Amino acid sequence: MQDVYDVTIIGGGPAGLYSAFYSGLRGLKTKLIESQESLGGKVLLYPEKLIWDIGGHPPVSGEQFAKQLIAQAKTFDPTILTGTKVDFINRENDIFALHTEQGDIHYSKTILLAVGGGIINPQKLTLEGAEKYEMTNLHYTVQSLKRFLGKNIIISGGGNAAIDWAVELSAIAQSVTVVYRNETLSAHEANIKEAMDAGVTIECNTSITKLTSNADKTAIQFVTCENSKTKECYTRDIDEVIVSHGYNCESSLEFEPSITVPKKDNYYFEGKSTGETVQPGIFAAGDILSFEGKINLLLGTFQDAANAVNSIKTYLEPTASRYAMVSSHNEAFKEKNRSINEKQIYTKLQSSI
Repeated sequence: MQDVYDVTIIGGGPAGLYSAFYSGLRGLKTKLIESQESLGGKVLLYPEKLIWDIGGHPPVSGEQFAKQLIAQAKTFDPTILTGTKVDFINRENDIFALHTEQGDIHYSKTILLAVGGGIINPQKLTLEGAEKYEMTNLHYTVQSLKRFLGKNIIISGGGNAAIDWAVELSAIAQSVTVVYRNETLSAHEANIKEAMDAGVTIECNTSITKLTSNADKTAIQFVTCENSKTKECYTRDIDEVIVSHGYNCESSLEFEPSITVPKKDNYYFEGKSTGETVQPGIFAAGDILSFEGKINLLLGTFQDAANAVNSIKTYLEPTASRYAMVSSHNEAFKEKNRSINEKQIYTKLQSSI
């Protein structure tokens, strides 16, 4: 049998990454398995979007925050596997066996489910031939604002992501138009007002019905839209098309019949604020975990992760302390603190010379 880990974390988003850090802090032999090639989860969908709601942390871009999460997760040298999808879990002699799509098996005393909303795939524009423009000017996320400088942009969608992008792009674009198929936008009222104040054109009851390419057929040049109420159609010259119709969340993780983890809405795992599920040895944290009083924000994710890891620690070692010692007094950081302090002192001395 391969090495048996104390805990195997499934999912490399914020919940999984912080869990990897915290389980290392608690002295657990840790493995993290992520299905995507990159760590970071949903944060990677908004690399240039600023995140404001992290306690004691100044506004930080999604890209930078993901880098910091990954660096923190690696503090205690966990085993990390990317591009590896777990699709089946069973027990072998009281040890969990995690079977991957690639045919490998990983063994662990406990499992921490941190798969968030699942493997995230954008809901794509269902127009004939749309996929051929994905390499040019049809986008399902905004990776870089620079690309849209001085451009005429149309955004399809009425949720918070669509309106947030409209607001950010309005500061640098020639024009931004949002089209939405329903009567009213589903985004927060304050966000909608901000978009309107920024000069974003909003057209409800309107959908994109046709994409017309440029002369060499490499990119979209014209977009045709139709108002579902008036049946009026129009075609406009456009530089960039952004589609924000939400995401399909895929999770094909299955358990052997003897392993029961109740679900809510046929997806989210029901559990406690302590991260425990009804199945001994299986814990959860982040968006995938459902319990009364849940906070679906990053601050809630980090608390979920710490609680789940603490529960795992006492599950494996019943006499262990329920909580880790604060970092300022924790022996786990003694050598790391000394190294950081020495570097800071050296930098100050160098700058004074």
